[in-house]
Amino acid sequence: MTQLYSSGIRVLYFLMLLASAFNTKAKKWIAGQRAGLNGFKIPSDRQVVWFHCASLGEFDQGLPVMNAYKKQFPDAFLLVTFFSSSGMDFYNKRQHSVDLACYLPLDTKSKATDFMQRFHPDHVFFVKYEFWYNHLLAAKKSGAAVYGVSSLFRPTHRFFKWYGGFFRKALRLFDHFYVQDERSRKLLVSIGITQVTLSGDTRYDRMLAVKAANQQNEIIAAFKGEENLLILGSSWPVDEALFYPLLDELTATYKIIIAPHDVSENHVGGIVSAAGNSVQRYTTFSDKEARILILDTIGQLTSAYRYADITYIGGGFTGKLHNILEPGAFGIPVIFGPKHERFPEAQLFIDRGVAVSINEQTDLKAVLAGLWEKRAIIQEELETIFNENRGAAAIAVNGLSKSPARQLRF
Repeated sequence: MTQLYSSGIRVLYFLMLLASAFNTKAKKWIAGQRAGLNGFKIPSDRQVVWFHCASLGEFDQGLPVMNAYKKQFPDAFLLVTFFSSSGMDFYNKRQHSVDLACYLPLDTKSKATDFMQRFHPDHVFFVKYEFWYNHLLAAKKSGAAVYGVSSLFRPTHRFFKWYGGFFRKALRLFDHFYVQDERSRKLLVSIGITQVTLSGDTRYDRMLAVKAANQQNEIIAAFKGEENLLILGSSWPVDEALFYPLLDELTATYKIIIAPHDVSENHVGGIVSAAGNSVQRYTTFSDKEARILILDTIGQLTSAYRYADITYIGGGFTGKLHNILEPGAFGIPVIFGPKHERFPEAQLFIDRGVAVSINEQTDLKAVLAGLWEKRAIIQEELETIFNENRGAAAIAVNGLSKSPARQLRF
C-alpha cells in the first residue's frame, strides 16, 4: 500500500504539472515545488514549531493556536507550510506572528526526511485535515510531538472505510487530536484512537479577535453611509445569479456589496455588466451615491462584515460553503445555499434560528424580510453562540504541557 501511495503522489505531481499550462494556481504550486527549500534558514537558538495548513481557510483556523502558542512561548520560531497557492498568496493579508511560510514539499519519503532535517520542529500541528503520511512519519521518527487542531471527520472519510487501513496508519502517528465536534471524537474512538479532546472550532476564537480589533474601512463606511447594507460574501456565479433579477428591487431597500470568490477581471467585469447602472468597484471607488459596490480585491471582506445588516454567503450551491462565522461574529443574520452538510456550524446556525438555508425556488425577498424583522434577536443569539464556543485554541495549547510525547524545552 505504501508503494501505491508513493505512485499516487507522483501522479498528483504529474497532473499538477499538466494543469500548470493553463491554471494559475497549479503553475504557482509547481514553481513552489521546484524552488524547494533553498535559502530558508532557521536560527540555531530558536525552537521550531511547525503548522501545516492546506490553504488560507485552514490558516485562519490555525491562527488562534499560533497566537496562543506565541504568547505562552514567545521565543518559538513559527514555521507554516501550505499546499495551496491561495495560502501562500494571501496569508500576509492577516495579522500574524509567523516567522517563515513556504510550500509543503511533495509528500515523498526523501523530501519529507529532508524537510525534517532542515527545520527540526519540536511540535507539529496539522490544522483541520489533509494528512500527508510521509511528512507525519518523518516528524514522528525525528521525535517531534504531532497534534491535530480543529480536526473534523465525517463517516464518509476514507479512514473509516473497509479499505482505509493505510490511511488510518497516518492518524495513529498523532499524539493528540483536538476535534471540532462530538461526531469526530466518536469516529476516531471507533478505530481505536482515544487520544482525543473535544475542543471546538478555533475559528470562533479567530473571529472574536477580529471583532475586538475593530478594524475600520473608510471606503465601505462611506459607501454604506446611513443606509442598510446587504453583503454577498465569497459569491460564486450560481449565487450571484439568484440576485441579478432582484437588484432593482433590493437596491431600493439596501445598498449592496458583492464580494466574489473569483476576483479575476473576467468575472468582475461580468458582474459589472449584469448589475447595470450605479455600480462602483472598490479599487476605483469615488461615488458615495452608488447602490452596488464590488469588492474586486482580496483582504477586505472580513472587516466589511461589521458594516452589514444582512449577509448572503456563497458556496452553498457547490458544497464549498465559505466562512459563515465571519458575519456571525458581528451578529449579522446569514443566508446560504442547500449543500452545507460538511459544515457543522451551518446546521448549528440554522437550529439556533440565526441563519436560513435556501434553494433555487426559495422566495429570497421573503427570507430577507423575515431576517430583517428578527435581526435584534439574532444578534443576541449569535453573541451567545460565540461565547459558548470560544476557547478552543487555549485548550489545545494548554494541553501541550500535559503531552506524554516529550518534555517541553522552553
